[in-house]
Amino acid sequence: MNASAAAGAEWSMTFANDLGAVYLGDQRCHFRVWAPLAARVSVRLLSPKERLLSMQRDARGYHHATAEGVEPGSLYLYRLDGEKERPDPASRFQPQGVHGPSQIVDASFAWTDGGWTGHPLQRYVIYELHIGAFTAEGTFEAIIPHLDDLRALGITAVELMPVAQFPGDRNWGYDGVYPFAVHNSYGGPWALKRLVNACHERGLSVILDVVYNHLGPEGNYLADFGPYFTDRYKTPWGEAINFDGPESDDVRHFFIVNALTWLSEFHIDGLRLDAVHAILDHSPRRFLEDLATAVTQRSQRLHRPHYLIAESAANDARLTRAPQLGGYGLDAQWSDDFHHAVHVLLTGERSGYYQDFAGLQDLAKALREGYAYTGQYSPFRRRRHGSPCKDIPAERFVVFAQNHDQVGNRLRGERLSQLAPFESLKLAAATVILSPFVPLLFMGEEYGERAPFPYFVSHSDPKLVEATRRGRLEEFATFQWQGETADPQSESTFQSAKLNHALRTEGHHRTLLVLHRELLRLRREIPALAQLSKETLEVTAREDENILVVRRWSRESEVLAVFSYAAAPVATRWTLCAGRWVKLLDSADEKWQGGGSLIPAEIDCNGDITLPLAPKAFVLLSRTEEK
Repeated sequence: MNASAAAGAEWSMTFANDLGAVYLGDQRCHFRVWAPLAARVSVRLLSPKERLLSMQRDARGYHHATAEGVEPGSLYLYRLDGEKERPDPASRFQPQGVHGPSQIVDASFAWTDGGWTGHPLQRYVIYELHIGAFTAEGTFEAIIPHLDDLRALGITAVELMPVAQFPGDRNWGYDGVYPFAVHNSYGGPWALKRLVNACHERGLSVILDVVYNHLGPEGNYLADFGPYFTDRYKTPWGEAINFDGPESDDVRHFFIVNALTWLSEFHIDGLRLDAVHAILDHSPRRFLEDLATAVTQRSQRLHRPHYLIAESAANDARLTRAPQLGGYGLDAQWSDDFHHAVHVLLTGERSGYYQDFAGLQDLAKALREGYAYTGQYSPFRRRRHGSPCKDIPAERFVVFAQNHDQVGNRLRGERLSQLAPFESLKLAAATVILSPFVPLLFMGEEYGERAPFPYFVSHSDPKLVEATRRGRLEEFATFQWQGETADPQSESTFQSAKLNHALRTEGHHRTLLVLHRELLRLRREIPALAQLSKETLEVTAREDENILVVRRWSRESEVLAVFSYAAAPVATRWTLCAGRWVKLLDSADEKWQGGGSLIPAEIDCNGDITLPLAPKAFVLLSRTEEK
């Protein structure tokens, strides 16, 4: 064994799916809970008849017991040192909410996805949705009838915002307090499995958003069991999780077993890791490294790929760099810089973090490298920001013009359709989809949904509700937005976020939908667009014209995409390689409800050519043969 292998062995851990209540069949259930702060733990079974079952404690503070005469659906609580009664930290279902008893669940399910092998990351086209707001019913089951439409659009992966049990019946999901429990109002664990199975039957991967940087405030009882949290660090949302202090190995075990449960028991294909910059960990081997290693090993056992996709505000290239190069080994990360650069170009907003983005050069750099900020000074942060990322492959970046954060963390939760005209929506779609990165669409974006996506909660503690309202206003202070924000606690705020799917058949909404479908078809079928690579990419920014030119190629094909972010018509002169160029798509065409294109359908070229572009328009050309 070499030195690096020996070091890996020292850090190796076994991640068995043995936390919580594991139903064994034949009316038997095994209970296991990590509670080092309790000398004695008992299981109080509430059904089918009430009784108290003592648990055995091992040296590391794990308590375990096997109960006879119980069935799935039986309710239980843990009693700590004969006093406090708490739900199971690893509860699989909370039918009565975050304060009620946990329920024993039979994990078996009649899967029909045995032939499912998943998609390579290069083929991912992600569609992010919120379970409660995507349909009028707000359930997993209600999503299934829409899956065929998503597949026809060109989506290959459905990303679900967090589903872990949160307080009340409406929440973005980032206030979850039972990481293993599928939220009761969405339909519980059985309904989630039916949704995943239905996705796989249609060739759709499923990504689940998980939160490993904090737990929500209401119903959070983990501190009664053990040192899950630390006061050495702070997060904006609650106590920091103890990933590097005393007894942190068992805290890591808890969250890694959670991740593996989603992959194994629920057949989830990937996890989106929320705000990993707030996973505060200074150990020699980071929690994220352990997580990536465990997921890789589980993927090998399950014989299909699983991906870890990070959200981070740090522009830290180590997240996706290989471990042998000093990285953490995650598979991809969101690029906020790409979004910010596009947003500023299309809306002109320059407050808050948008003050760091001035024009085309920022977007050009984000297209070439993945970040715009790679170590230079950030006026918003008042310090240097980011790290070099030229070596990170293109498929390791996820880009978007909208997502739940960038829409929802506005004063009124306005979508881009409320902030920019129709031509800009077409331009935004092309900028994202024709990029060399993995594209993400936020639910309804494909047809220009008008419903806002404001922040919403349903806490039961009036003090917590008021603190949430104040916190939202403080977040908006740096943006200088005018007006009143929607009340996050109000039922009407949640109802306002519901999608109106009927819009997709009407007027310019239908046109935008068809445009997205065509862009995704071209991305899928043209080799130069299907190959995600920084090495076969050339990006030129002409700031005097507000024009961005992107050339991409492979051995089989070559394309030129010209994007005009100008407010007036522009005639840009460009040197094309010799050959016949075919116009694949021009957003100014009447077909796309534009004012009419002035660019011919075919161009025989052996040098310079003038391309007349409408305001906020784009054109995509493909070279078909040498002249």
